[in-house]
Amino acid sequence: MSVKRKPSWLKIKLSGGENYRKVKKVVSDNQLHTICQSGNCPNMGECWGLGTATFMILGEICTRSCKFCATHTGKPLPVDEKEPEKVARSVKLMKLKHCVITSVDRDDLADGGAEVWAKTIIAVKKKNPETTIEVLLPDFMGKKEDLDKVLETRPDIAAHNLETVKRLTPQVRSAAKYERSLKVIERISLSGIKTKSGIMVGLGETFDEVMETMQDLRDAGCEILTIGQYLQPSQLHLPVAEYIHPDVFARYKEEGKKMGYTLVESNPLVRSSYHAEGDFRKISDA
Repeated sequence: MSVKRKPSWLKIKLSGGENYRKVKKVVSDNQLHTICQSGNCPNMGECWGLGTATFMILGEICTRSCKFCATHTGKPLPVDEKEPEKVARSVKLMKLKHCVITSVDRDDLADGGAEVWAKTIIAVKKKNPETTIEVLLPDFMGKKEDLDKVLETRPDIAAHNLETVKRLTPQVRSAAKYERSLKVIERISLSGIKTKSGIMVGLGETFDEVMETMQDLRDAGCEILTIGQYLQPSQLHLPVAEYIHPDVFARYKEEGKKMGYTLVESNPLVRSSYHAEGDFRKISDA
């Protein structure tokens, strides 16, 4: 099979500079993990250059093996009990106004890591009372009590990514279920916390399937949606079926507005936490 050549609109400008070096040092000194690194995010240079990063808690080894994700999979190491304080201290060192936290899936833990999640959010709030917090949560295998344990800490935005359309979910996501993810979104929405989700395109979905997925998320109470181009992390992952033209992304954005989303970020390089601080300010000022 021939490798598809990336179109011009997917060319990435590498960034560096003082802020980049500062973020890299904080992450290294505190032995932290970031989804920027583990997920091979194309925007890492830009975001780190702006002094921002998305912290990934509960280690860097995921118990799931999703066919789109570059994060390592296998048997995770024991939980680092000092991790919540490390993250809180790093947020302060970076002087972040808006903090984004995600995690690997920890299906090996009885609560899916909910207690560590709660402790981390509480620690960040205590040390950084002026910092707003956005979390990108796993599905906790659909256990409401574990999700609620995290939501009770009241982050400013709680996200859970649906990732793809219903038809492709079984081949794209490992262990996750389309309907279960919608229920997670619905529970976040019912809690009164601003609700966010994200999907990838270019995996072989149709335009109508994307529309259906967007409507399903909106019906579940999702307020903020990100749509980006799927990029194959390695030859072991699913191949790119199509590079979606920016005009199509623009149309998704327009359709999202019609559906009643508060905010839709839709372009090839968009990722869940890309420009998260700016997006939070937009919805706060709306």
